[in-house]
Amino acid sequence: MVKFDDIKGKRAVVTGACGVIGRWLAQTLHEAGATLCLTDAKQSELDAFAKELGLGGDSFVKTADLTDETSIVALAAEVGKRWGAADILVNNAGIYPSAFLLDTSTSEFDRIFGINLRAPFILTREIATQMVRKGVKGSIINISSGASRKMRRTVVAYCTSKTALDRLTKGFGVELAEYGIRVNALEPGFAAGSKVSELTEAHIQSTISQIPMGRPSSREDVGNGLLYLASDASSYVTGATLTIDGGNSIGALAVHQAKKKAL
Repeated sequence: MVKFDDIKGKRAVVTGACGVIGRWLAQTLHEAGATLCLTDAKQSELDAFAKELGLGGDSFVKTADLTDETSIVALAAEVGKRWGAADILVNNAGIYPSAFLLDTSTSEFDRIFGINLRAPFILTREIATQMVRKGVKGSIINISSGASRKMRRTVVAYCTSKTALDRLTKGFGVELAEYGIRVNALEPGFAAGSKVSELTEAHIQSTISQIPMGRPSSREDVGNGLLYLASDASSYVTGATLTIDGGNSIGALAVHQAKKKAL
């Protein structure tokens, strides 16, 4: 894995830390020497993960309900109380429920946008305000998806929420640039195993079979992209989207003719 020495000692907040991608992100930052604030919905899972990582020092965990503005603001307030301001914010938490639009209730639509879009808006607003007040030239990274550009049946609400997140990323990028705060999006590749949005084995294998580079995402894939966007290596990058998905968002391998090979 690429090493970025300037991550050491930086203070990083990671939402959805106990999910598949969240764990990869947290492990990567921890190994790079960052001080962590890990947040998720369940205290027991956070405590277990913190113990697994061996967190100590100024690192801490805090539960947050990302559907509740009061809870999100309380999370940011705790960060401010302990650290003054974070150096890195990773808005990773998200949900991926499956349903045709005609079967999607208004409350479920609102829940998807609440967690995938509204929560990153609120937390970025609060954390960035702390950065500005403390003069921290931080890095904010939104975990997006190639689904923001590639519509998929039964997850249209999710796709649309990620499209909006990309626009929010650019909007914050424009408005925070004058303070030296960079805001970018990272699009990881397909990684199965979510307990929040479970996928069938048939769906998993079908998806992997259509990825141009022939495999799912790995921790190293995601981690290298994260470290690049979090470090000074990307000091002139803001409002950008870094896609690391094996080509999954540019097209599928399915063909509709008898000839299956190019040669």
